[in-house]
Amino acid sequence: MRTIGIADTTFARFDMGGAAEDELKSIADGIKILRVTVPGMKDLPVACKKLIEEQGCEIVMALGMPGPKDKDKMCAHEASTGLIRAQLMTNTHIIEVFVHEDEAEDDRELASLAERRSRDHAVNVHRLLFRPQDLRRNAGKGRRQGFEDAGPVQ
Repeated sequence: MRTIGIADTTFARFDMGGAAEDELKSIADGIKILRVTVPGMKDLPVACKKLIEEQGCEIVMALGMPGPKDKDKMCAHEASTGLIRAQLMTNTHIIEVFVHEDEAEDDRELASLAERRSRDHAVNVHRLLFRPQDLRRNAGKGRRQGFEDAGPVQ
């Protein structure tokens, strides 16, 4: 049985971890999902590292929702840097799924974006583990998670 980790935050304004977990359960049989929730984005790197090293996860999703302020953007950058370091330290993919509050015009659009991006990246996690050839077939096609695809340039 393959093990997938999900790390999310209480700071997020939408249950992104729940959406990712639901999507993974709907598309994959024979997987074990381990989920941990931490207070904020800067807590995600160690949570992901622990899911990998202590719980045996083969891949982890890190989900967060940075606020619109400059300080929030700085914290998101620091969290991203930590997630990259955790990947390199463990030689394991950690798929960062951040939805910035200022990507949406209102709360309804924000919730829709958070759900779509969480689910789209859950599909990517599944593909990385079980169907990497699908990712290769989509190379250079301008795929987007949460928004419409941009498409390739000619």
